[in-house]
Amino acid sequence: MPSASALPLRLPLPDLEATERLGRALAAILRPGDVVALYGDLGAGKTALARALIRALPGPEGAAEEEVPSPTFTLVQVYERDPAPVWHFDLYRIEDPAEVHELGLSEALGEGITLIEWPERLGGLLPAEALSLTLSYGDEGARAACLDGAGDWPQRLAELRS
Repeated sequence: MPSASALPLRLPLPDLEATERLGRALAAILRPGDVVALYGDLGAGKTALARALIRALPGPEGAAEEEVPSPTFTLVQVYERDPAPVWHFDLYRIEDPAEVHELGLSEALGEGITLIEWPERLGGLLPAEALSLTLSYGDEGARAACLDGAGDWPQRLAELRS
């Protein structure tokens, strides 16, 4: 078995519940200032994972049942959660990386937990310490997740192996 700190970490996601479990598990280890870059084709499960993660974080009354829509058209949604506000970006419709500054990216990076769908649209603006999470299609509707990151991500993700 590879070392507990070896990345990338590859996890099978046989169904939606497994994707949601991964989102909840990530919520438990996120801290203010964290950036999660969500890669994957359309329909791969990025928003489902983000939705489960956001709902798993403590927040105001009713937060666990709060509607968490895809920010495809609004481009960003902000959720009041503990330990920090969660900024959920969907950059699919962004054509120029400079557009993200108008959406509050700097503020998000400075104060919150930032989830970014389609992070490749950021060009060089994606922080180097971001956790890279790629969702891909498997057999018969299954998905797989590949998580990679520098800094303390290997240690923080070690518990997800079990």
